[in-house]
Amino acid sequence: MPTREPKKEKIYIYGKHALEEALAHAPQAIRKVFLDPHIRDAHLRRLVEQVKVPVAVLKAGGEGRVEKGAVHQGVIGVLDPSALLLPLDTFVQTLDMSTRPALVLLGEVQDPHNVGAIIRSAAAFGVSGVLIPTHNQAGITGAVVKSSAGMVFRVPLVSIGNVNQTVRALKDRGFWVYGLAMKGAHALASEKFDAPALFIMGNEAAGVRAKTLELCDVSLAIHTHSRCESLNVAASAAIVFHTWSTQHPEALENAKLPSAHFAEGSAAT
Repeated sequence: MPTREPKKEKIYIYGKHALEEALAHAPQAIRKVFLDPHIRDAHLRRLVEQVKVPVAVLKAGGEGRVEKGAVHQGVIGVLDPSALLLPLDTFVQTLDMSTRPALVLLGEVQDPHNVGAIIRSAAAFGVSGVLIPTHNQAGITGAVVKSSAGMVFRVPLVSIGNVNQTVRALKDRGFWVYGLAMKGAHALASEKFDAPALFIMGNEAAGVRAKTLELCDVSLAIHTHSRCESLNVAASAAIVFHTWSTQHPEALENAKLPSAHFAEGSAAT
């Protein structure tokens, strides 16, 4: 008997803004759209028609497809998250190393709201891509999309396997690797980012894994008032990216999606 292809994972995204971002910037990732028949949003309906994605009527109660308490605004999209993820080798070929780009690697960040917030900050400060491990890491979910304010569709997302192997491979390509740590040896405020940078953001409780931190060229610390023991990982990421961007103002003007941002494929019928 012929083997069946594994069934593609799908998630539900909700809200007008998230769906508009997806339709405008990642149409091939949208497999179906559920719309409340009373919606009169001409821009949204025009985007749906342009993409030619299948449309169904959204029934009362949101079809049971959104998390409890979520406000879907009469709009739900079915998303194939794999269509948002690039392989590392494909992605790095799009990078112009002469611009000294910055990347962020998520090291076992478990809270989807933190993942979404980090992606949003990456978009805001010109980070070129977000590396997401396939294991022990929160993946792309509806909550991530919502927390990112739709920026998952604007920032390249890169699927990686072994974190340490990825770090070694990027070091070989010329990246200087920074691990965020409460007791980092270098103060963020005094660091000079004069090479392509890879920032590693660790687990909310345990931080960057010890073996990974050993591979880092620099362990970075964000100095805070003594009354505060530590910062949330998403807040730390925003501070790091902003600090890096002040030394690379061109990143705020030149950030753009590489042509290979999305995996091959199209909206399913």
